[in-house]
Amino acid sequence: MKISTKGRYIITFMVDLAREYDNNSFISLKTIANKENISIKYLEKLIANYKDSDYFITSRGSDGGYRLKYPPEHYKISDILIKAEGNLDVTQCTSNDYNCPKKKQCSTFKLWYDLSQTIITYLSSKTLKDYL
Repeated sequence: MKISTKGRYIITFMVDLAREYDNNSFISLKTIANKENISIKYLEKLIANYKDSDYFITSRGSDGGYRLKYPPEHYKISDILIKAEGNLDVTQCTSNDYNCPKKKQCSTFKLWYDLSQTIITYLSSKTLKDYL
C-alpha cells in the first residue's frame, strides 16, 4: 500500500485544522496551502470530496475558511485516509471490493490480509489529536 498525495495532503490539512480547534477560528485554504507548500487548487479538489461529510464546517467572508466540526480526538486517521484512498489494503486481493478467484489456494493471502488488518488497526487507533 502506498498512500497517495491525496491521502497525505488531506491528513496534513486536517491536522492543521486540529491545531486551531481550541481557538474556535476558521483557517483559510490559502493559509494552509502557503504553510504546507501545497497547491491551493489541489487542496480545493481534495476538500470537495469531504464537503458533504461531518469533517469540517466552512465560513465565507474575510474571516472565513475551514474548521473542524468536532474535537480532534473524534477523527480517526483511518477514516480520513479511507475516504481519500478508497481502501487501505496492501494488495487488491484483500480488498472487500474484489473477490479474488485464487483466494482459497493462495499460499500468501493470509499474509497480505493480516498485514492490511494490522495497518487498519494501527491507523484506527490514531486520531488527529495524536499529531498536535
